[in-house]
Amino acid sequence: MASLAQQFGGLKCPPISTTMNKFSSSKNHCYTLLPRRRSIISAASPVLADAQTRERMKLKEMFEDAYERCRTAPMEGVAFTIDDFHSAIEKYDFDSEIGTKVKGMVFNTDANGALVDITAKSSAYLSVKEACIHNIRHVQEAGIVPGMREEFVIIGENEADDSLILSLRSIQYDLAWERCRQLQAEDVVVKGKVVGANKGGIVALVEGLRGFVPFSQISTKSTAEELLEKELPLKFVEVDEEQSRLVLSNRKAMADSQAQLGIGSVVIGTVQSLKPYGAFIDIGGINGLLHVSQISHDRVSDIATVLQPGDTLKVMILSHDRERGRVSLSTKKLEPTPGDMIRNPKLVFEKAEEMAQTFRQRIAQAEAMARADMLRFQSESGLTLSSEGILGPLTSDLPAEGLDLSELPPAED
Repeated sequence: MASLAQQFGGLKCPPISTTMNKFSSSKNHCYTLLPRRRSIISAASPVLADAQTRERMKLKEMFEDAYERCRTAPMEGVAFTIDDFHSAIEKYDFDSEIGTKVKGMVFNTDANGALVDITAKSSAYLSVKEACIHNIRHVQEAGIVPGMREEFVIIGENEADDSLILSLRSIQYDLAWERCRQLQAEDVVVKGKVVGANKGGIVALVEGLRGFVPFSQISTKSTAEELLEKELPLKFVEVDEEQSRLVLSNRKAMADSQAQLGIGSVVIGTVQSLKPYGAFIDIGGINGLLHVSQISHDRVSDIATVLQPGDTLKVMILSHDRERGRVSLSTKKLEPTPGDMIRNPKLVFEKAEEMAQTFRQRIAQAEAMARADMLRFQSESGLTLSSEGILGPLTSDLPAEGLDLSELPPAED
């Protein structure tokens, strides 16, 4: 205990009065600082007000200067001039009147048509009907896909949203008429698909246009119903875009085709129908008869075992009666070996031209031998044989019209 008392006895604490005096003096010091700070702030307020005023005046001067420059010299120091602005407007502006052609890019397609960007304030629309000259169900059938760039023609405006209605069909119609005029000038034969008929003739599609073929200009004896969905060779008779008149002729086309059918020539045909006596073959719009005896060197008991409607084959022209419109055909002459048309028709197709050349050479040799025999006969008999089969004189002793051997009396025993 003594030691603990001694320890506490060594501690010295200041008197309470002394501590209170120090606290009072510190408190008084703080109170003396507050008025001083207020005096400093009061002194700084005019300085801040002057700085803000100067800043506002400076901004006011800047705005007034900018206004004056805009009023007196608005384009001073500007790289983009008024001319540049007008050029930019002209670049993206276009005439939106009906009939105007514009360039655009397809950016979306759906079941009903396509949306086209023509750099207008709104996108333009291309319907399925106006997408192609032919009847299609979806614009993709005409090759219209997102990203495609093409030239269109404006045909209307949608009042609901002021968007423009476009067409490719109108442009294709103009091109089709121009193409028909060119083909008429060249006097060429074209293919036309029969799509309709009326009392006066049939309707055929040529270059996407509907043309009229009068019955008087059809060479075949088939009815209009039988010709539906078939293709016919045609020639142009009248092409008048202003009157929308397109008149065609099958007879003229057939006349040109028949003129090119030479005896011994090889053509490609399609089997149209089978009969007990042979097969009718379509050779470029002309129906030729392939008689059962001209199919093969071997006997053909049933034509259906060798040919079927729709088969494609090569045939040789044996004869051509232009007045009666009859053409006789043969595949027998094209067989490398007898019976190939029955056993290997593919080989006959491949070797057709080669075998036809061989056949023509044999015919030429036979004609040369016949001419040689005729010359020998003339020199030995003193007579000449005309193309009509009448013997004429080589001397003046005989009648000028010659002798008709058909009127000679029969020889007596």
